[in-house]
Amino acid sequence: MLKKIKARDLQLGMHLHGLCGSWMEHPFWRSKFTLTDTEDIRRICDSGITEVWIDVAKGLDIPTAKEEPGPSVTAALMHTEIAPGIDALKPASMSEELQRAAMICAKAKKAVVSMFREVRMGKAISAEDAGELVEEISSSVIRNPGALISLARLKTADDYTYMHSVAVCALMVSLARQLDLDETSVREAGMAGLMHDLGKALMPMEVLNKPGRLTDDEFRIIKSHPVEGHRLLIEGNTASDIVLDVCLHHHEKVDGSGYPDRLSSDEISLFAKMGAVCDVYDAITSNRPYKAGWDPAESIRKMTEWSKGHFDEHVFQAFIKSIGIYPVGSLVKLASGRLAVVVEQSEKSLLAPRVKVFFSTKSQTYIVPELIDLSRPSITEKIVSREDAAKWGITNLDELWAT
Repeated sequence: MLKKIKARDLQLGMHLHGLCGSWMEHPFWRSKFTLTDTEDIRRICDSGITEVWIDVAKGLDIPTAKEEPGPSVTAALMHTEIAPGIDALKPASMSEELQRAAMICAKAKKAVVSMFREVRMGKAISAEDAGELVEEISSSVIRNPGALISLARLKTADDYTYMHSVAVCALMVSLARQLDLDETSVREAGMAGLMHDLGKALMPMEVLNKPGRLTDDEFRIIKSHPVEGHRLLIEGNTASDIVLDVCLHHHEKVDGSGYPDRLSSDEISLFAKMGAVCDVYDAITSNRPYKAGWDPAESIRKMTEWSKGHFDEHVFQAFIKSIGIYPVGSLVKLASGRLAVVVEQSEKSLLAPRVKVFFSTKSQTYIVPELIDLSRPSITEKIVSREDAAKWGITNLDELWAT
């Protein structure tokens, strides 16, 4: 039975079912767990949350003297499981969504850090507890696919392990929508992306964050992370078959050369094939301890070269459609000789995104930034090539598209 109580009345042994208020407002990566630490109660109260839902069938009830009449179980479930409002899912421009996406990324990073810390402490992880986090990320992707995905790419090498999970979650949601999967499957894809690298929480930090090339023995250790993550999710006993499958098989390749089971082609599920593409794209576009990330458009070109043996062709083509041939943040040269950074995709053409022009290659100087929608019929400009920012001495590319 569910019961709403004041946060100040929480006691050890109670089972939290929900924290009243937005996921963005509370300090936990989950909202359903049994209270075993007084520090957790303090954090809830300090966060400003005044009311919570407890499940008295799974934990202690509030003492009778403090009991308050509550709504029915159905009403309680409606309160805690409510879907995002219509306004929260309205399409938003890149500039409108970037601020919200930045808040979600910051909160999500803390959530994943907390999740990994609990794994290292030997605590069981419940996949369903991360539902609110997945919903927030999914809602942002619905409003504007490019905002959160692009911000999550801008992780530091130190942040990589944690923000990679957030980025792959967002990429999986976007790809699932491009593949026209139903809403349940979209949510499962997002959850699978968030949990796919859980096993890395058990990898030695000196190996995980090694700045140089891994030895054969170190690589063997890292290659154990899908199996370790799968084991952790099995122990948590709440992960769906899809989440379990993606966790275990996101490093399989269609030519059978992947790991851990060397599956090939039709032996690999659709969701694991999706996970493989999203995992690789975020990995190669991100700054890592041992290398700087590649330009997004260059990464798509590289992945196209690998696609025959590595990725499922249908899934990879859908992925390109979901993020663009020139993803947000790509540096391109226009027919006029001006350089521009891609700031948003166009629904009309993968070859004609919205760009911000900022540099003249003819005069070798920065120019007043100008936004151009290359898909508009009146625009004669077009992209003629991808460009390397280092070649032109450009060091502030990410600032240009994100502002």
